[in-house]
Amino acid sequence: MTKIKMFSCLFFLVFFLNHANAVTFKFGKSGKIIYDLKSGTFSAYQNAEELLKNGFSSFKNNNLAYNSKGYSKRDYTSIPVSNQFGKGIKHTIKLTGAGMPDMKQIFYTYDHLPYFLCEIELSGKNISTNDIVPIQGSVPFLKSKQDIWSVFIPFDNDTFISYNTKQLSKNEQQVSAEAGTIYDNKTRRGLISGSVNHRIWKTGVITGMDKTGEVAIKVEAGFTEKDITRDILPHGILTGTVVNSPLVFYGVFDDWRTGMEEYAKANRIAEPPIVFKWNKPTPMGWNSWGAMQEHLSFDKIIKVTDFFADSLKTFRSEGTLYIDLDSYWDNLLKGGLEGDYSKLKEFADYVKKRGMQPGIYWAPFTDWGFKSGSERRAEGGNYKFGELWTKVGQGYHDIDGARALDPTHPGTKQRIALVIGKLKECGFEMIKIDFLGHAAVESNHFYNPKITTGMQAYEEGMSFLLKQLDGKMLIYAAISPTMASGRYIHARRIACDAFKSIKDTKYTLNGLTYGWWQTHLYDYVDADHVVLGDESMGANKARTLSAIVTGTLIVGDDFSVKGQWNNRAAELFQNKTLLDVIKDGKAFRPVESDKDASSIFTKQTGDTYYLAVFNYSAQQEKHLIKASDVGLESFSSYKLEDVFTHQPVSNHDQLEITVEAGNATLIKITK
Repeated sequence: MTKIKMFSCLFFLVFFLNHANAVTFKFGKSGKIIYDLKSGTFSAYQNAEELLKNGFSSFKNNNLAYNSKGYSKRDYTSIPVSNQFGKGIKHTIKLTGAGMPDMKQIFYTYDHLPYFLCEIELSGKNISTNDIVPIQGSVPFLKSKQDIWSVFIPFDNDTFISYNTKQLSKNEQQVSAEAGTIYDNKTRRGLISGSVNHRIWKTGVITGMDKTGEVAIKVEAGFTEKDITRDILPHGILTGTVVNSPLVFYGVFDDWRTGMEEYAKANRIAEPPIVFKWNKPTPMGWNSWGAMQEHLSFDKIIKVTDFFADSLKTFRSEGTLYIDLDSYWDNLLKGGLEGDYSKLKEFADYVKKRGMQPGIYWAPFTDWGFKSGSERRAEGGNYKFGELWTKVGQGYHDIDGARALDPTHPGTKQRIALVIGKLKECGFEMIKIDFLGHAAVESNHFYNPKITTGMQAYEEGMSFLLKQLDGKMLIYAAISPTMASGRYIHARRIACDAFKSIKDTKYTLNGLTYGWWQTHLYDYVDADHVVLGDESMGANKARTLSAIVTGTLIVGDDFSVKGQWNNRAAELFQNKTLLDVIKDGKAFRPVESDKDASSIFTKQTGDTYYLAVFNYSAQQEKHLIKASDVGLESFSSYKLEDVFTHQPVSNHDQLEITVEAGNATLIKITK
């Protein structure tokens, strides 16, 4: 036998011995998972590229730790499935061992999807857990790269929290809520992984790099951290004879931005909206919190209504416009929430008479008067507020100046039924709901004994709220959980409050830079109320455009009084070409992903392309933009127009766009 033949035989013998206990299943066009039944580990590949190495699952049961590598027996079965993701294969690894809970690692693969899904099922007489890790392991395909970045995705948009991206270096990690991404900033190739279920668990994704440069990921259900999820308690415990983890998404994409969009779509597939389907135009309107705030009065809001009816007649979304009252609408009530709503109804009727739609605001899961004591009667019933407060440790959950109400408590529900019933009677057609994160906090115990986690409480509270609204209003969420709100609302604010400055614009666009993909999770994402105020025209353009690129336009100046904002609004908010951009309601995509906020965003609508360029600095900036940044091979056969000035833009193979300090521009690109 020749040396070559001997080597070949030895190679195949070693390969066979290493894979004799392995099962292989495919996903997508070129993906496969190899599961080692002997070791309890699995690896994932695309072609020859290793996407996950030595992956395994772990959990805690009654405070004892277990993982898939510690079981003595593993059996593999597979069956075809047809579910909301389409036709695929369900692969189950059943793990058993003496004195150990039974464990199933379940993988779902589909020929038409470029990712796979995984979940863990625990079973036994007394399962008690608040910690399950469906996937963790190393990510070999990124090890040799020199420009690896990871994004922090917030659990919610409270406390002016920001998205954050950072370049990973050795011995460094990034913790993110619900989803995580690691990408090569030079090529954009990256990994996306995270939970697509949010009705039971909060999930954290930890990405990092060890001292050797090895990149790793861990997806952990049962994650809480005060600065991220707002919780001071550990995640609630789930008990029973069977407990499942959330379903986890895992995929590698040539462009991590495409991966995040696929992840958002997967969430909407896994947990479809229960809110009624929105088939009306993209929301546009005015909100009183932008400038009027606590000075809201009947006379002022009537004047604002008249301003839009008489002076901004073309500021409409296919004929519709919402005039929305924010906090302090109770200035118009007599006798509190159980009193006389006649002035509110008069306002709503007047808005309709003037050809627009009335909107209102409420924070259904908060007590703003908690400092006045626990003995106050909660409106709508005979419970005292102290009975409704969510119990957290030795105290309660206080944030943003309000105390959380237990979403499962009948007193909370009676109060919601009262207020929503009154607002429906007034004829409001839109509601902005706020501080929803108060309903998702972990608690010692909820009124409903079947509810043990914050996300279960959130589902019960939001589902009850929807039943009261009964399909009568557009539902817009301000402060709210990032992922879990997709089932219950039509529109969600991309960040926290933003007003008029270039700093506000940059903050909003930090949210869009790393959260634009939510345009596939919600019907609409929103940039908060656009205020023009006494800022420069450049700052006004940038703030207006920050809303346009997010996908909707809600404005907020006090138009009951005169100021430069009146004429500026007439110019900016009635630019038909600008308003046409948001007809589809979809957000722009960021071009840059290695800074606080991208300066460049793009969007394609049919055969039309848009290019938005911002300058957040105090100096003039020049940007060289390639056709490929916009999604084109060349600019040569296209006409370019500045949307604000309606002037043509010079057409070259590479665009040189100059933007003045604290300003922005939008280029429309057509054949």
